[in-house]
Formats: sequence, C-alpha cells, structure tokens
Amino acid sequence: MDNVGVVVEDLEAAITFFLELGLELEGETTVEGASVDRLVGLEGVRSDIAVMRTPDGHGGIELMKFQSPTAVRAERKNAPANALGIRRFMFAVEGIEEVVARLIAHGAQLVGELVQYKDSFRLCYIRGPEGILIALAEEVPTRGMK
Repeated sequence: MDNVGVVVEDLEAAITFFLELGLELEGETTVEGASVDRLVGLEGVRSDIAVMRTPDGHGGIELMKFQSPTAVRAERKNAPANALGIRRFMFAVEGIEEVVARLIAHGAQLVGELVQYKDSFRLCYIRGPEGILIALAEEVPTRGMK
C-alpha cells in the first residue's frame, strides 16, 4: 500500500500534527482539471494535497483540502472507536509519553488512557485535527533479551 487519503478542512493543522508524529512532508501540490474530475467523479475539483511519509518511506498519508467542491462530512466528526468504516491509523513509536505530550501541545486529545497490554505493548488512542483517530504503540522491551 502506498498511502491512505484523508480529507481535511485545515491542511496546515493536519500537516503539523503528522510532522509531530514523526512523518515527513514529501511534498505539496494543487490538483484540478478534467482528468481529476473524471478520476474522483466530481465536477470542478480543485484540491490542495500534502503527502506525508513514514520515516522508513514504506507508507504514507495523503492529506487533501478540497477548495471546490466544498468537502462534506459523511459521519460524526468524533466517531467512537467501534463505528463502522476506517476508524484509525496505528503508528509504532518510541517514548510514547513524549509523543503524546507533543501531540496534545498541538491540540490533540487523549482518548481513554495510555495502557499496557500484557508484557508486549504500551498503547493509546489520540484524536487529532478533523477528529482523526490515531493509535500509538510502543513495544515493551523483553527482559533478559539484548
């Protein structure tokens, strides 16, 4: 998989959020024209796009702000974790408390609690701009292994 597309209202806030999460801004552009209209099945499309890449380069998020036609909300902004559809992205992180603190400083909210799952992971959900739900996972070092 190359990337996942996310439509946002505030492109700059979304870019900042994912930069704080450790993704890199690969590039920004604006797309429009007949071929774009035919591709997405809408008329008069003009969309600003920012492509964010994971540090290893293997995955990405394409953030899209539609100038026209105006974006529409298809579901609740803060849908719960059990709502049908694509619900969250998960990122492996190191120093989960520091990552959470950085994201909260940029307006994100902790959903539930930071928990330890068995002896393997520390996990939490964060809600970022546009209600985007992100799961963070930090692997717990196994004792006795080097």
